[in-house]
Amino acid sequence: MTKKNKKLTTSWGAPVGDNQNSMTAGSRGPTLLQDVHLLEKLAHFNRERVPERVVHAKGAGAHGYFEVTNDLTKYTKAKFLSEVGKRTPLFARFSTVAGELGSSETVRDPRGFAIKFYTEDGNYDIVGNNTPVFFIRDAIKFPDFIHTQKRNPQTHLKDPNAVWDFWSLSPESLHQVTILMSDRGIPATLRHMNGYGSHTFKWTNDAGEGVWIKYHFKTEQGIKNLASDVATKIAGENPDYHTEDLFNAIDKGDYPTWKLHVQIMPLEDANTYRFDPFDVTKVWSQKDYPLIEVGRMMLNRNPENYFAEVEQATFSPGTLVPGIDVSPDKMLQGRLFAYTDAHRYRVGVQHNQLPINRPKNEINHYQRDGQSQFNDNGGSSINYEPNSYGGPTETPENKQAAYPVTGVAENVAYDHHDHFTQAGDLYRLLSVEERTRLVETIVGAIKPVEKEEIKLRQIGHFYKADKEYGKRVAEGLGLTVPKEVQ
Repeated sequence: MTKKNKKLTTSWGAPVGDNQNSMTAGSRGPTLLQDVHLLEKLAHFNRERVPERVVHAKGAGAHGYFEVTNDLTKYTKAKFLSEVGKRTPLFARFSTVAGELGSSETVRDPRGFAIKFYTEDGNYDIVGNNTPVFFIRDAIKFPDFIHTQKRNPQTHLKDPNAVWDFWSLSPESLHQVTILMSDRGIPATLRHMNGYGSHTFKWTNDAGEGVWIKYHFKTEQGIKNLASDVATKIAGENPDYHTEDLFNAIDKGDYPTWKLHVQIMPLEDANTYRFDPFDVTKVWSQKDYPLIEVGRMMLNRNPENYFAEVEQATFSPGTLVPGIDVSPDKMLQGRLFAYTDAHRYRVGVQHNQLPINRPKNEINHYQRDGQSQFNDNGGSSINYEPNSYGGPTETPENKQAAYPVTGVAENVAYDHHDHFTQAGDLYRLLSVEERTRLVETIVGAIKPVEKEEIKLRQIGHFYKADKEYGKRVAEGLGLTVPKEVQ
């Protein structure tokens, strides 16, 4: 007998009208601060784990530098990209997503790919993954998604029922699920994987002209991955395998490098492109927007103290510098709040004063007091603005670039709902052997799911992406593709 669903409410008991779409200005956004349900979900989610990170808890990091190799000043006024040959120090952190601090590093999971550039205009963070897309495209769904990747509240075990139930009810996840279950789901090392900003960002030049961009870090070590059985064996023998490999490689002078490229889209193309360019579950075709080289990243120095540097490093996609702005990507808009809020909770309100996070340039602001104040707290200087005493003032030329916003303020999804074309295109790009391994991995992951309706719903998604894809998964599970899908 099916249980009657209870009414979803906020923590203060008010009924929730829409738990799938954040409130935006029109279908494209940006997200509105007045969406108190979104803010409540994200703020509460950031405080669910003490003291390790809620996600990306297990990670490794290293210092290095970024060197510009191509002049792109016609697109951006960011100073650290201002001339060929210019080097900027950086710190990078790589991580698994779902596991705890002591979990194995060779599990099938996306890898976080975060970089902090210490520029003359302040810190700039690129906070992405080793995949160009993500499972969901609206930040309001993020706490629910991560709950499915964590542990069952009763058994405290990983729960494939929750994982596949959520994915099957969120068809926008199919593209990322296909990548995750493919050969690239388990990198051989942190050095042998690409990195992506994933989201769409905006570059603005000195003339105020803008373009939409996406970041691609291409490993110069080459792509290498682990077969599932090898990864499982390593997980039992050395759960810190990736951290050890990165440390040892740098320690012996085998410095890993990545070439940074961008895709560049004219602003007006956003209104006519066949996929919404702000939907993080989609990629831009490189035939439409080719990769353009920007520079090269090298990691050449290990941390002296893991906790002080790797564990206390804080990254946020909202840590921006002039010349680089955000887009109305709904996942990005939520992350702008969620990441810094998580840092204030986990590391403290003064997290940017810690050596690993401290900018290299002079800092001038009116923020005072707070727990664990590490510096002179502004000394005897005044603590308000505007003022008549020569305190620091705003520089209008460094405002974020404007972009037009239209629409009605409401909880609404993206206009585009094609969740299957790109996943199907990816499947068809794979070799015969890669397809076989992909299907075998998916079948093995779905088999433990108890409810047949969840399996059939997910099979339907695979079938809509590619008929062969769906049929092979169905056969592997001893099921048939639902008639309504065929």
